[in-house]
Amino acid sequence: MFPFSLVIVSGLSGAGKSTALKVFEDMGFFTIDGLPFGLVNSLIELFKQNGLKKYRGLALGLDIRQLDQVNWDEFVASLKGSGIDLELIFLEANEQEIVRRYLTTRRPHPLSREGIGLEEAIKKEKKQLAWLRDQAHLVIDTSFYSIHDLRRTLQEKWLKDKTSGFRVHLISFGFKYGMPLEADMLFDLRFLPNPFFVPELKPLSGQDKSVQEYVYQDEKSKLFLEHLKNFLLFLLPLYMQEGRFRLTIGFGCTGGRHRSVATTELIAAFLKQKQYLVSVEHRHLELG
Repeated sequence: MFPFSLVIVSGLSGAGKSTALKVFEDMGFFTIDGLPFGLVNSLIELFKQNGLKKYRGLALGLDIRQLDQVNWDEFVASLKGSGIDLELIFLEANEQEIVRRYLTTRRPHPLSREGIGLEEAIKKEKKQLAWLRDQAHLVIDTSFYSIHDLRRTLQEKWLKDKTSGFRVHLISFGFKYGMPLEADMLFDLRFLPNPFFVPELKPLSGQDKSVQEYVYQDEKSKLFLEHLKNFLLFLLPLYMQEGRFRLTIGFGCTGGRHRSVATTELIAAFLKQKQYLVSVEHRHLELG
């Protein structure tokens, strides 16, 4: 039995196929756009033989230029015979919106080579793809969709575990060496007790338990940490609902060795307990 989802993304040119494929890529699918259709079965066989378990599935882009190569009924029959479930997405948009998008990107329509104008090309493509639209398992009208709307629509159907594609990247840093530019949010921890002034703790770092206990020894520090944990538990699902796949949070202290590192380590352990994918970067640990 083929262990992957096989999704074919097609539809009208300018309706969002490339964007949809990027969403599938972000969700962990192996994606290819414009693959000659005669090679699809060979690609599927490659997946079978190699057992590429790191991918959630296979997502292929199909447009009007590949249709001459397609015997759709024969292809679907071959998949059923192999026990492979196929899902076809057809993206469309109204004529005015597609014209607007083409005028914005200034790219040629695939049928423009036939010497016809943009509006005529759109109408001709819609007519030629009508049979494929009828075969679709899901038709999405993107006329009034933003990129985020399309992402959410696809995630709701194909991303069953909402946390599986979402990663939290935590960075500890020292303000004296500069703030991380990629951080979505920053926390200034210079109000916390500073182990730098404790002789036996100064040579250690926030990765050491004794430093962590010192930083969060008093009630105000403990209260801050609890509020921070609750805040993140409230906030992270909201970012996931918005379609984000990555959130970067920076924790800063003066030198980036004690307080910021201790907090980063504690928050990383907490979020991992909550089943989030977490990565940690101690940017200035050796400089602090």
